Amino acid sequence: MKLISLKNIVFGYNHVPILNGVSFDIQSGEFVGVMGPNGASKSTILRILLGLLKPWEGSVTTRKRNIQGKPLTIGYVPQQISSFNIGFPSTVQELVRSGRYKKGKWLKTLTKDDLAQIENALKMVGMWEFRSRKIGDLSGGQKQKIIIARVLASDPDLLVLDEPTTGMDAESRMEFYRFMSHQVKKHNRTVLMVTHEQDEVERYLDKVLRLEKGEQGEWKCLTLDSCNEHFGQVD
Repeated sequence: MKLISLKNIVFGYNHVPILNGVSFDIQSGEFVGVMGPNGASKSTILRILLGLLKPWEGSVTTRKRNIQGKPLTIGYVPQQISSFNIGFPSTVQELVRSGRYKKGKWLKTLTKDDLAQIENALKMVGMWEFRSRKIGDLSGGQKQKIIIARVLASDPDLLVLDEPTTGMDAESRMEFYRFMSHQVKKHNRTVLMVTHEQDEVERYLDKVLRLEKGEQGEWKCLTLDSCNEHFGQVD
């Protein structure tokens, strides 16, 4: 089932196009990597896809409901979240708990399932033992992990991640990729992730969106499907 479709996207700044003719589809249950060199407008594509930027030309179509017929939910983790200062009053667990509250239901009582989702999300990013720490006391990499945990706790259908493994060591990155692959294969979640760690992650991906320069210097998109055939099947 197609979740999002971008068709012939043109976008730029100061009247100069940086994206020209970008088209791709995101299907339900895919683990998709967005790759390309520095400055290739990968983050810009995510913001267009999410409706945070309006393209000059082309269209973005997003499905309204998920495969179960419920409203489609999207979780977004932007690049390098590290702006919490030392005086930020929330604890790690309190911030992640906020991911379980739906819009307009901030006063609801969390259920056992909610609490289990929160604990599981923190354990998945290796931050459960830090649950009582103040966010302002954490390192940049640790802050990135808890933002990811908050999004995971919200149980989204589509996860949009902009370089989510920034600040993680190699072992943590590999564990994260395996976990994302598990979410896609076992829980029918869809993941769209910008990453520079091409050699590490490609074997886990179902599709690669690779940005390459066109003749006029603008960025275009090359889609590689069936990545397991290219890079080796991963269980």
